[in-house]
Amino acid sequence: MEEYLILMRLDLLTKDAQPSPEQMQVYMKMYHDWVGGIVAQNKLVGGKGLSTEGKVIKSGVVTDGPFAETKESLAGFIIIKAESFDDAFAIARACPILQDNNTNSVEVRKVVAHDNTK
Repeated sequence: MEEYLILMRLDLLTKDAQPSPEQMQVYMKMYHDWVGGIVAQNKLVGGKGLSTEGKVIKSGVVTDGPFAETKESLAGFIIIKAESFDDAFAIARACPILQDNNTNSVEVRKVVAHDNTK
């Protein structure tokens, strides 16, 4: 099996886009159930959530925020093991942040090791 990074992006900053505390409980249960399913398949390598603060460096220019040109921020990531890109894509496509919102996104990237010993 190979490793794949699943990046989760959503609007963390716009006040109207934020869920109520009740909605957040529902969303977090959905997320934990999704990750629990990945764990049950022995495919979870790890993951973390990310804070809303950060800086972006582009062509030597530094701007505030963990976002480049959009309100959509990188909220977190997980690394999974999968048999193929299609397998990883199927797992990512079931991410609950994609429900109820047309602006959220999930990106799947294969983790590629670089040999620095040469």
